[in-house]
Amino acid sequence: MSPRSCLRSLRLLVFAVFSAAASNWLYLAKLSSVGSISEEETCEKLKGLIQRQVQMCKRNLEVMDSVRRGAQLAIEECQYQFRNRRWNCSTLDSLPVFGKVVTQGTREAAFVYAISSAGVAFAVTRACSSGELDKCGCDRTVHGVSPQGFQWSGCSDNIAYGVAFSQSFVDVRERSKGASSSRALMNLHNNEAGRKVGHALKEKFDGATEVEPRRVGSSRALVPRNAQFKPHTDEDLVYLEPSPDFCEQDMRSGVLGTRGRTCNKTSKAIDGCELLCCGRGFHTAQVELAERCSCKFHWCCFVKCRQCQRLVELHTCR
Repeated sequence: MSPRSCLRSLRLLVFAVFSAAASNWLYLAKLSSVGSISEEETCEKLKGLIQRQVQMCKRNLEVMDSVRRGAQLAIEECQYQFRNRRWNCSTLDSLPVFGKVVTQGTREAAFVYAISSAGVAFAVTRACSSGELDKCGCDRTVHGVSPQGFQWSGCSDNIAYGVAFSQSFVDVRERSKGASSSRALMNLHNNEAGRKVGHALKEKFDGATEVEPRRVGSSRALVPRNAQFKPHTDEDLVYLEPSPDFCEQDMRSGVLGTRGRTCNKTSKAIDGCELLCCGRGFHTAQVELAERCSCKFHWCCFVKCRQCQRLVELHTCR
């Protein structure tokens, strides 16, 4: 191997380790929701946090349960949005929770960073508005005047505090040592995009822009790899590397494959057996489902149903 290839491999390894650690805080989603993060000693024991996040935890104990809820929301939303795709946001009980998929600069990693950043901003904002947090409340700066001259004001969601806390907690690693690396620039961009357009991230995933770093003046910036593409906006997702096809299991890369996944025999989309099973074919089995039927309302006040059995065809990838 040439010295140049060796150096490139080393840089890729460093970026992989860096980016994996940057999303390790998502392990908070694996914590039981029964207890709460209410003591500073607990912060030291939380798996996946870097030291600066531990310090933020100690200074903001009351916010940490919201951060945990944000991580849980991010994973749940990711799994819902991608439930019918080859990569379906499966998680592990180890670090990083999404496996090695997030260590590569793919559009899947872009989505994970954006949705997790949006999840924290959303959860903290809601906690502020509902009065759970003493440090913030609802936003009373929202006001206006009706066409009839009536002045109004209200108690709106304190989005500013939620976004600010997400920036401080989620972005902390990228804004430190590796902030000039290509992957750090990608992560920061996607974190911010998530905070701005969390409700439309799935559409942004499909339209993500492949970028590369270039020197612009005295700093580095991400620009479209294809010069014919228009520049991305602050609300677009960006990625550095093409995605694997996710067809076959490759645990070294964190790819679980699609064998055994349920597919839709009649669909021509990505959830269809042809595409989801990557052309390998599929098994068909008759499965008996139990479901509620013949439900009747009884006065007062309950609904009584029977249990009915129904045979359905289940298709799973070979």
